[in-house]
Amino acid sequence: MQRSLSDWLDWQATLNPRDIDLGLERVRRVVDQLSLIRPETGIITVGGTNGKGSTVSFIESICAANGLATAVYTSPHLVRYNERMRLNGDVVSDEWLIEHFVAVDDARGEIPLTYFEFGTLAALHGFSQARVDIWILEVGLGGRLDAVNVIDP
Repeated sequence: MQRSLSDWLDWQATLNPRDIDLGLERVRRVVDQLSLIRPETGIITVGGTNGKGSTVSFIESICAANGLATAVYTSPHLVRYNERMRLNGDVVSDEWLIEHFVAVDDARGEIPLTYFEFGTLAALHGFSQARVDIWILEVGLGGRLDAVNVIDP
């Protein structure tokens, strides 16, 4: 039986009893299983207390205006989970997300990823297969221990 996006998201929320579980060890193990490596394309990681989402949008707009293909990861979403990931300005589809959720689930084994880590890994896995010039990643919950830093330390 194929899971819907809603089913996947509900299930992910049950994997780790903590909403925030700082540290990159779990995420690194899954990155290794997925064979994810730092892309040859550029990566811009945006961190800080305030204005991250606006900064990401500005950078995305500047890149697009200069003909660069972009992959963007932000959180949280406003209405739909899909808003967290954009390819060339377009929000990814449910099918895109599910494809990369399946890959992360296959790679994680019994590793108890948090909801945020699972989504971050799905984004990174999907971006690694996209033909883009630059990844723009917003740090979520953990600063230097945030899951996005596993690919851009």
